[in-house]
Amino acid sequence: MEDTLLIDAAERYIKGEMSPEEMTYFEEIRKNNPELDQAVVEHIFFLNELEKFSEGKKFRHQLHETAAKLSDEGLISKSKIEGKAKLVYFWNRYKRTVAVAASIAGLVSILSASIISSLNRDKESNIQPLVKQINEQDAKYRKLEKQIGQIKTATIETDAAAVKQRVESKFQATGFLIDATNNYIVTNAHVLKEARNKLIIENNKGEQFLTQSVYVNTQNDLAILKVIDADFKKLPPLPFSIKKSNADLGEQVFMLGFPKEEIVYGEGYISAQNGYEMDTIYCQLNTSANEGNSGSPVINKQGELVGVISSKESNAQGVVFAIKTSHIFRAIEEVKKQPGNNLIKVNSKPTLKGNDRVSQIKKLQDYVFMIKGN
Repeated sequence: MEDTLLIDAAERYIKGEMSPEEMTYFEEIRKNNPELDQAVVEHIFFLNELEKFSEGKKFRHQLHETAAKLSDEGLISKSKIEGKAKLVYFWNRYKRTVAVAASIAGLVSILSASIISSLNRDKESNIQPLVKQINEQDAKYRKLEKQIGQIKTATIETDAAAVKQRVESKFQATGFLIDATNNYIVTNAHVLKEARNKLIIENNKGEQFLTQSVYVNTQNDLAILKVIDADFKKLPPLPFSIKKSNADLGEQVFMLGFPKEEIVYGEGYISAQNGYEMDTIYCQLNTSANEGNSGSPVINKQGELVGVISSKESNAQGVVFAIKTSHIFRAIEEVKKQPGNNLIKVNSKPTLKGNDRVSQIKKLQDYVFMIKGN
């Protein structure tokens, strides 16, 4: 608010000349603008002191006139003060008045200079600059409030993630993504039998995510899960494809799984085209595996999935059986028939091909998960 308007408004405010609407508006402006409020307080103080000075001067003038009248009438005598005593008497008698007058004079000088400076800056002063300033301050306040709200939200979300309860599992197995776009995971059907309450996946960083089963076939020991946890971040497209034909006898393969609380690499070769007692659902691998390897992917050197580890033959050391990929394709087709799951897609171009084994493992391990439940 320009100083001339400030002076006028402050005087009208003190004298009670404002309408109720003006007084409400004026007090609201003071509340939202500390600098303006301070200026009003100072001006009110100045006007009050000026009023006191005026009343004191008027009272002293009346006293002098009364004293002079009584002296002329001979009712009182007026002694003369000479020399330095006159100056001391004058100072002692009027020092308070002189101090107030000096203060007022100083305030008047400062206020006058401020008014002149203000008038020189803007001769066409009006209320619009103040309204603009208030709007700008309000916008800054709202922006700051929004930022504080975002910080609080981010803090709450971070704290919530930090205290997210981990699932203490009764069993442990392996699963792997077959669709990184829609987050579908393959594992064994017998694994799901152990889950009573929660079924989760855990990555190689120790992060856990909630899932639900969308397909279970106990005959071929296959199950497909879907990640339903909002905290799960989608991965890039799969680095492997699924081989449509059966693996060749003697074909070199490798596996990644979770027989313990970290991902474990294993390798071997296809030792038989069929499983135990010529079961055509499985092929036989010459490798080693533990209980937690159930659901591990079996990959050839071309970066193709050729099977899913299912179980270990107890009578033959080093013999493991894997579900053939033809059954995975059938499972996917069954899932596609379900409402809401018809978007499942399988990668057809493996990016693992041509890479050395270490590079293949590095690209693949983020797509393999520990399956846990209770």
